[in-house]
Amino acid sequence: MKVNLVLGAGGARGFAHVGVIQELHARGHEVVGVAGTSMGALVGGVLAAGGLDGFTDWVRALTRTDIVRLTDLSLGAPGLIRLQRVMRELHRFIGDVRIEDLPIPYTAVATDIDSEREVWFRHGPLVAAMRASIAIPAVFTPVRIGERLLVDGGLLNPLPMAPAMDMPGEVSIGVSLFGRSPGLHLGLPSKESADEASADADIPVDAGEPSWTARLAHSVAESWPVRNLNKLRTPTPPAEKAFEDWPADVNLADLLGRSLDIMQGRIEMARTVLNTPEVLVWVPMDACSVLDFHRAEEMIELGRRVAIEEFDRMGL
Repeated sequence: MKVNLVLGAGGARGFAHVGVIQELHARGHEVVGVAGTSMGALVGGVLAAGGLDGFTDWVRALTRTDIVRLTDLSLGAPGLIRLQRVMRELHRFIGDVRIEDLPIPYTAVATDIDSEREVWFRHGPLVAAMRASIAIPAVFTPVRIGERLLVDGGLLNPLPMAPAMDMPGEVSIGVSLFGRSPGLHLGLPSKESADEASADADIPVDAGEPSWTARLAHSVAESWPVRNLNKLRTPTPPAEKAFEDWPADVNLADLLGRSLDIMQGRIEMARTVLNTPEVLVWVPMDACSVLDFHRAEEMIELGRRVAIEEFDRMGL
């Protein structure tokens, strides 16, 4: 069957897209169009350029140490991390191809901060479109293309169904990275699960030392204006303190990731009501943190498992 594939945002969980694609190929289906946002745009672009096998081998072998080595810290820039080293690695799998020259139609979605609009890339250098689409605000530095200042497409459209409407496939398959277990979700996660998520998201640079995200977040908290405002008020005895202004069990990576998940998950929920794919594969939102890029092997296998379950259910 000819498939229009739509790959959603969700950071490191996006490695699950690879497992879904592998299962599609194993069943003899052909991807004839692909649209993606953020990590979905990255995986979809590598697929469209024909470099998925080499990319998969590379990410499966990534360790925490490798991720740290690929991290270009830029604390004075409008983002914590530059992506020059990552893009150099990706260039090995996609080359200098232009989107209009790809063998299958491809669309990457980014967000224009100035005009507050989503931008669809269907022409131009593939590497530039992918780089713009994955620029998670405050985490990865934004990019400027022409007059546009561009950040992550998931800010406005975490699962871009609309670009697939004019693609030539017989069926549209969406892969969402914001799956939730059935039932109401009115409270916060348990402390145990929060601690586990925090530990998973923390990438240690030096054993025995706090991670760079923890150190940076602590510095920001120490200089936050609210702390100074509190000094002007009547002191409150420690036993009666109304709030904890620097929770010790939360680090910057965890807070950013969970905030993005909440925001994008709700946006995706509203948009897919209006434009739902024929087949929707859900990857659990709590499978890993947005920045757990060392867990590619695990996410790829998870993607394949959830794809098998949904494809069997739908008779695909």
